[in-house]
Amino acid sequence: MAVTKPSLGDHLKLAHRVNSIEVSLIVRLSETAAARKAAGEDVISLGTGEPDFGTPDFVLDAARAAMERGETRYTANTGTAALKTAIVANYRNKGIGIGPKNIIASAGAKQVLFNAFMATLDEGDEVVIPAPYWTSYVDMVSMCEGVPVTIPTSAREGFVVSPQALEQAITPRTKWVLLNSPSNPSGGAYDHDQLRALLPVFERQRHVGLMSDEIYEHLVYDDFSFVSALEALPELAERTLVVNGVSKAYAMTGWRLGYGIGPEVLIGAMAAVQGQATSAPSSISQAAAIGALEGPIAVLKERRADFERRRDLVVAGLNAIDGLVCSRPRGAFYAFPDCTGLLGRRAPGGRLITTDTELCEYFLDRAGVAVVPGVAFGAPGHFRLSYAYAQSALEQALERIAAASAALSSLT
Repeated sequence: MAVTKPSLGDHLKLAHRVNSIEVSLIVRLSETAAARKAAGEDVISLGTGEPDFGTPDFVLDAARAAMERGETRYTANTGTAALKTAIVANYRNKGIGIGPKNIIASAGAKQVLFNAFMATLDEGDEVVIPAPYWTSYVDMVSMCEGVPVTIPTSAREGFVVSPQALEQAITPRTKWVLLNSPSNPSGGAYDHDQLRALLPVFERQRHVGLMSDEIYEHLVYDDFSFVSALEALPELAERTLVVNGVSKAYAMTGWRLGYGIGPEVLIGAMAAVQGQATSAPSSISQAAAIGALEGPIAVLKERRADFERRRDLVVAGLNAIDGLVCSRPRGAFYAFPDCTGLLGRRAPGGRLITTDTELCEYFLDRAGVAVVPGVAFGAPGHFRLSYAYAQSALEQALERIAAASAALSSLT
């Protein structure tokens, strides 16, 4: 799935920072699946992390009301006072005290992350990232002249990093540790005790900040309780950036509204970056986010229950397939099975399947199912399947994956 970049010739030379950067493999796979489907092929794409629910009516109502009031002009660079008030209240309910100067609203959580890296990383500064990780993390660090340092985790550990592994990865050049809880792609999540166990590492390594991506906070299952890094580690508040938004829980991916919560000096630096890049996010998206944050929580409970049923269906279906082993995610809406049991087998026609990428290509070609190889997330030997799709599509996809897997022949 390598991409050959066209040459610009001698008249225009690309910056070195983009030489190793490509469009996300997730995006490329999703676009390939969409193109094949548009061409008439029977393709089920489970590659994109996007809820299939609609944006709630109370959010749409808030956006319409804002438009009718004429709130269609530029807002303050870091977001409206009304949006910040809603965020402050939301975190007060968690027992976390913040003020407006601790908040920046951006065009998606991804921009919050990029602003932070651009504002804090000098050439050679390191960011420690447990793997598997969301694909954009390492590229964003690299584009900002930083060095991503990855730490492997495993399903046996719940895909969370241990204090010992974390401390071993930290060097004098480390600027940030980036956690994602609940995680894309693994669904792993840190409970209160697991976060507290990391505190001694940060107390010894006082030059290191904590960046906590909590975009999936409302999507947790069973008896697991989400806890923010600001709740579990208040001692680190002056060097913690929480990244959050409304896109996943409220099915608002296209509204492009995320926000960051951190120390005033850091938020100020991020605001300077944002002010020279995009300025404030959409005024209507900010109004919609207020509607989400101040709206009824019943819809979140209903949708979480639906996702939990889908998770159970997918995990059971994957574990019923010889060669796949899938742990039970604590949160988000992804399954991340270990597929090493299928590698080294031969496809009908003789092709040898040796990598997770080749296996995913085989699933697309043989079964018409698009999933994302684990190598895209720094965890080869796995693949990611999103269960943010209709149950009927998930059931059909599982049947197809099972049939395609059964068609693989062992070399022994």
